[in-house]
Amino acid sequence: MTSGEAEVSRQRLISGPGTLLVWLYGVMVVGAVSRSAYQIATEFDRAPLAYALSAVAGLVYGFITYSLVRGGETARQAALVCCVAELVGVLTVGTWTLAEPSAFPDATVWSDFGMGYLFIPVLLPLSAIYWLRRSRARQGDSG
Repeated sequence: MTSGEAEVSRQRLISGPGTLLVWLYGVMVVGAVSRSAYQIATEFDRAPLAYALSAVAGLVYGFITYSLVRGGETARQAALVCCVAELVGVLTVGTWTLAEPSAFPDATVWSDFGMGYLFIPVLLPLSAIYWLRRSRARQGDSG
């Protein structure tokens, strides 16, 4: 891949809907990391699992944001794998919080499928997976 092709690939990830994904993931990074950092620092013994999961969610969001901004095929693939892992996490934690609420004395970012975050945690990886797969298909059509 030439540098021009790499630049086109990079632009595809952060143009159009990709720009919105970067913005939304950036907001989620700030929300999840700041919330978990405060909770871990001030009341970790109250709900360690919930606060640790929120911190993990923040790290996942950060990596996806970085990958989308970085662009390129390797970053697209890494973001796609991470989005699938994120979706599995949201579905697992969401189901767990509904099935056994006593395991979570306080909510995580992914509790109840992200209800506390307007369900963005479950909708965001679905949207990102679609966008990342679509951007790959378009790249294959033009190459």
